[in-house]
Amino acid sequence: MLESQREAEAKTQALIAYILMAIGLFTGLFWLIGAIWAMVKKSSAEGTLYYHHFTNMITTFWVSLLLSILGSVTAFLMIGYVILFLTYIWSIYRIVKGLATALSGRVYS
Repeated sequence: MLESQREAEAKTQALIAYILMAIGLFTGLFWLIGAIWAMVKKSSAEGTLYYHHFTNMITTFWVSLLLSILGSVTAFLMIGYVILFLTYIWSIYRIVKGLATALSGRVYS
């Protein structure tokens, strides 16, 4: 496969994962599907400028999951709601930033 084809395929796979995760911000299930998609497709993007996009999505998923669990457990203290809200905003930021940089053909940084 030519390098430009690898880049194009990696970009497509990254965009699919970002879109699934963006939809998942509202549905939940697609968040998980997008994260799994990113985990499966990450190795095929190695050596392309989209590799770090997959790392971003996977990191965003795991950190958001852990913070959501923490927020849910501490919700009775009211601080949990703040944690959940900030986690949601942080996740939106990471997905939108990643989607914008992937669409412009740049490395996620």
